[in-house]
Amino acid sequence: MLVKSTSAEQRTVLHNISWETFEALLRDTGEDRGSRFAYDCGTLEIMTPLFEHENPKIQFDHFILVLAEELEIEIISAGSTTLKRKISKRGIEPDTCYYIQNELAIRGKETLDLENDPPPDLAIEIDITSSSVNKLGIYSALGVPELWRYDGQNLRFYQLVEGQYVECKFSVAFPLVSVSEISRFIQQSKSMGEIALLKSFRVWVREKLG
Repeated sequence: MLVKSTSAEQRTVLHNISWETFEALLRDTGEDRGSRFAYDCGTLEIMTPLFEHENPKIQFDHFILVLAEELEIEIISAGSTTLKRKISKRGIEPDTCYYIQNELAIRGKETLDLENDPPPDLAIEIDITSSSVNKLGIYSALGVPELWRYDGQNLRFYQLVEGQYVECKFSVAFPLVSVSEISRFIQQSKSMGEIALLKSFRVWVREKLG
């Protein structure tokens, strides 16, 4: 067992964990626990987020909601819903994720089963410290079309192309926004009040829409 702790995250890594044990842990710990699981073919990482991790997640969530509202599109926010597929022996709980293009396919559902349902269209992953599992590999095995990944300083957008993630400059779900523009607002969140930041972001989106 490996335990790493910082001011942003505490990570515990367990090896040789069977799929059945992983599912039992999910069931026994429930949805209200503070930690998040990432499972990759027998390796289980348990991450407990702290303030430095959680605050950027909230800012991203605000930005996504503003974009959807100003673009007048419906989305479903799925938060840290457990995404898993037994056939691939992989599972993960993103910092937050969204159904955008596939919103109608999920609307009204009370449970999510990736064996039959489509994966979220966009997932956001915050890793201030280095993860011990291959999260890009997990997300690609689950078929998530777009991933935003932030390490506390740098933001990267990834698009799933033929089973592999390719870094891209513009969002697939929201083509009008670039990684550099979202990065700028995330950096501003470190020195601006949240309400002022959101007002500024909304003005920027409206200007982009003309």
